[in-house]
Amino acid sequence: MTQAKQRPIIRAGTTVEQMVRAIADMIVTGVMVPGERLDELSLAARFEVSRTPVREALRELGAMGLVGREPNRSAIVKNVEEAHLRAMFEAMAELEGICARLSATRMTADERNALEREHRTSMQLVGSGVAEDYAAYNTDFHNRLYRGAHNDHLLELATQTRARLAPFRRAQFRLAGRLSKSYAEHDRIVTAILRADAAAAGKAAYDHVAIVSDASTVFAATRG
Repeated sequence: MTQAKQRPIIRAGTTVEQMVRAIADMIVTGVMVPGERLDELSLAARFEVSRTPVREALRELGAMGLVGREPNRSAIVKNVEEAHLRAMFEAMAELEGICARLSATRMTADERNALEREHRTSMQLVGSGVAEDYAAYNTDFHNRLYRGAHNDHLLELATQTRARLAPFRRAQFRLAGRLSKSYAEHDRIVTAILRADAAAAGKAAYDHVAIVSDASTVFAATRG
């Protein structure tokens, strides 16, 4: 039996959100594999926190479907089924399509100007090729669409669904050429919104998430 390769200790800070992000990314990209145990004490030591935030992080990862737990046992990394992941992305595509469609007719002039300005600026991030920075911008871009719909219930649904898909949506940017393709897809959404073309905006947003789904599920298919 060959000895397992030693993984570097990754510390992402002390907040629950940071731990969820770091652990989720390790699971999605295969650094942590299905069936691997997630011991609370070991994780607390790795992230230099108490066990309380670790428990909360594991609960959130469980809600994402990345971690499972049996009574009186350590949490373990789950194998996310591709069918389940695609089902979540299907729902996300519908929600984002609705948000973009409503944004095309409901965004204020200031919201439209900010959307266009930030979108154009993001080309610099594409040029730099720093996936982490573009991923942060990408989250903000989609949040603008959710808020621009001016529907609080829809905002809540879209935000919650996106949170469950967040690690997979970040993973897409590890694929070669994905940043420039994402920018082009965003450009179609922004153009339609600026023209107040609700149908085109909705279709562009739906198609964008469908493409993201195909890119992201590459990781689900290769894990475990």
